[in-house]
Amino acid sequence: MCHIPVFCWITATVLEDVLKTTEGGQLPKTLTEMYIHFLVAQAKVKNIKYDGRSETDPHWSPETRKMIESLGKLAFEQLKKGNLIFYESDLTECGIDISSASVYSEVFTEVFKEERGLYQDKGFCFIHLSVQEFLAALHVHQTFINTGVNLLSGQTSFWSKLSMDKSVQFYQTAVDQALQSPNGHLDLFLRFLLGLSLQTNHSLIQSLLKPTRSSLETNQKTVEYIKKKISENVSAERSINLFHCLNELEDGSLVDQIQQYLSSGFLSTEQLSPAQWSALAFILLSSEKDLDVFDLNKYSGSEEVLLRLLPVVKASNKINNLILIPFVLSRLSGCNLSERSCEALSSVLRSQSCSLTHLDLSDNDLKDSGVKILSDGLKSPGCRLDTLSLSCQLLFLLMHSETLFNDSNSSYLPSSADVCDVLCCRLSGCLITEEGCSSLVSALKSKPSHLRQLDLSYNHPGDSGQELSALVEDPHCRLDTLRYGLRVKILSDGLKSPGCRLDTLRLSGCLITEEGCSSLVSALKSKPSHLRQLDLSYNHPGDSGQELSALVEDPHCRLDTLRYGLS
Repeated sequence: MCHIPVFCWITATVLEDVLKTTEGGQLPKTLTEMYIHFLVAQAKVKNIKYDGRSETDPHWSPETRKMIESLGKLAFEQLKKGNLIFYESDLTECGIDISSASVYSEVFTEVFKEERGLYQDKGFCFIHLSVQEFLAALHVHQTFINTGVNLLSGQTSFWSKLSMDKSVQFYQTAVDQALQSPNGHLDLFLRFLLGLSLQTNHSLIQSLLKPTRSSLETNQKTVEYIKKKISENVSAERSINLFHCLNELEDGSLVDQIQQYLSSGFLSTEQLSPAQWSALAFILLSSEKDLDVFDLNKYSGSEEVLLRLLPVVKASNKINNLILIPFVLSRLSGCNLSERSCEALSSVLRSQSCSLTHLDLSDNDLKDSGVKILSDGLKSPGCRLDTLSLSCQLLFLLMHSETLFNDSNSSYLPSSADVCDVLCCRLSGCLITEEGCSSLVSALKSKPSHLRQLDLSYNHPGDSGQELSALVEDPHCRLDTLRYGLRVKILSDGLKSPGCRLDTLRLSGCLITEEGCSSLVSALKSKPSHLRQLDLSYNHPGDSGQELSALVEDPHCRLDTLRYGLS
């Protein structure tokens, strides 16, 4: 919210008033406290500027209290309807006199809506939706405390007989209705309502409420109810808001638990409960450190984890999914992301609030169907992605690791034969063929596309490869770096490495031409090469095929099995 100019102005107004009038400058710690102080500051402005009172006079005159009650009723009624702009008839229904409304110019502003150029409708709105949500919550809370009426359910209880059970039911109803809202329009309203339940927040608005004692047991039951809802696998966005609600109720037990795990270095993400995953997401989003890069593999990278941390993905600038050395065989397939992840990421790319500019999905079985879903996100005007990697990074890292097949690490590292089998499967990158590449071509031809770098190495673009290449020249496309097909030169450089002990390499049907085969010939002529079996069948070696055949007779080359051409 600090990116919103109006909120910055509200914050500055509160800070100026608090630091000027409060000894020691005790600053607000929650959003509810901030808005209570803001309302008090505006009441002071009205008293001094319009009523001729002094700063030492009580904040809440009878006229001010009546105005707050009327504005609160208007805010709540219009919030239920989803209205941001309302008209004179709406104000009149809530008992607001138009002339007196202008006095609240800091809280209530006039806007003019011109229709068809024939006449103007005089409309009204709050300076920001959050102000409307706060006043709505204040109205609902006032009504329940002062009259016993629960506006959220329509039930009425005598104020003198307001029991703990009635109060708990009141707040639980608010939680349920916020969770059932299809667009989350009650999320901030809920935070304010729960914050207003604390006795510590009543001191500044006590003249607006009948005297009552806030039950610690009621608050604790509300906290437990919210924790129960978090554990029920609500959506990631809703669970984050529920953590904000716990913060308003001054409960940080779940967050403290994860913080202790993080500080101790013993965070086992494989054993986290849904509530703890939500707590981790809340901590990451609340961190003072900018989410420049989010590396999924730090949190037991998997599709399930990605979906649980989706709000973090939305707030990050770069998403990395690269595999780190040393390898374990179960990690050789990236994070096992599928179409389900593509749907979630596509929704993130379509979001107006998404900050994502760099996305690395290398070494996952996305297939053509997954890429088609991602392409829909790329077409969105709100997508700011400029780098997308759908390649196979595994080969480069494997070939340059000098410790991969070290005997001393054999207890947790796979054998060379196992790695070759996995490599044979993973040489297709993200398993993207001509169909998937065509979807990307369509997305990149859309004028709003911001993509500058696209890596499709180790996939099979087919004829779509030519379309991809042509995109670089398209004036509507910003693409300046494109990689596709099998970059055999990098593979060959890895084979030359003294640390490479690979003895079997299968590259059958990987669209390798004469140029790629020449690179392999050069690598295999190097003395340290350990390669004994090479399968290049179903490729196009051209004249390099003769050089490959001659390698078997070369004393420096250990190759004893070779397949190339059409087997």
